[in-house]
Amino acid sequence: MRYDLCLPWYWEYDDAFVNMVERACIEAGISLWQIRPDNLLESITALYKGVTTFKTLLHRGQGDTTFDPIPRWAQEFGARRINPAEVSAWSEDKATMHLELITAGLNTPHTILLPPFLEQPVIAPIDLTPLGGNFVIKPSNGGGGEGVILGANTVEQILHARMEFPEQKYLIQAHVAPRVIEGAPAWFRVFYANGETHPCWWNPKTHIYAKVTAAEEAQWGLGRLRDVTKRIASICKLDWFTTEIALADDLIVVDYVNDEIDTRVQSQAMDGVPDEVMERVARQLVQIARESA
Repeated sequence: MRYDLCLPWYWEYDDAFVNMVERACIEAGISLWQIRPDNLLESITALYKGVTTFKTLLHRGQGDTTFDPIPRWAQEFGARRINPAEVSAWSEDKATMHLELITAGLNTPHTILLPPFLEQPVIAPIDLTPLGGNFVIKPSNGGGGEGVILGANTVEQILHARMEFPEQKYLIQAHVAPRVIEGAPAWFRVFYANGETHPCWWNPKTHIYAKVTAAEEAQWGLGRLRDVTKRIASICKLDWFTTEIALADDLIVVDYVNDEIDTRVQSQAMDGVPDEVMERVARQLVQIARESA
């Protein structure tokens, strides 16, 4: 049997997203193969024996190496891979993306790039003056805030931070103070999926989302969030991702590309994604599979 879309997953909080994908597949008239821990062995066996195959892969099994044979098969046999691993690895390198974005003319925080500790354990003196009174220290490949230090203000903090992930490059970035609009920080997380953009207000302290309305886009000129996100998409080449953008004097891309998306929805978690946004994302991803069917 050959399925149109294969969806490996194991994280219990992906369940709402998986249900959305399943509904979208039914509406689109395409078949869905869910691979979970309880059918993983038999599924991989069937896949490698050619009993069951698929045309498109939407992989949510990252982080569990027992799922790795599935994307490997997809690459070997030419299946359409949504967010291929090699593209994700390139785009999630913050140091690489920083250079790509500024080359493309997008605004980013003032940033100092440092080589990995293992590559260059002793670095030249750093002039912190352009960064202002405090700054942010980030490993180049950290996700979910791992290894990020906010409110840093000394060279010593930088030197010690480089040893936490010694194989990674580090970004030292100026703190971005967003404007306040109607009592809320003008900080946004924009969801991109297969050509569609979905801007959301996102409070960096509470992590609470609210969808940006059409009226707000018009009133505050927030339609530019979509333009910036599409430009990022043209650079990173991912099928779906999120980006963080702050509005200060102008729009500043603060956290460049994240494709390890937390799919929890607002109806199930206070800090989840608005349900309608995740519903649209699911439909757009299914559209990729439909076009490849």
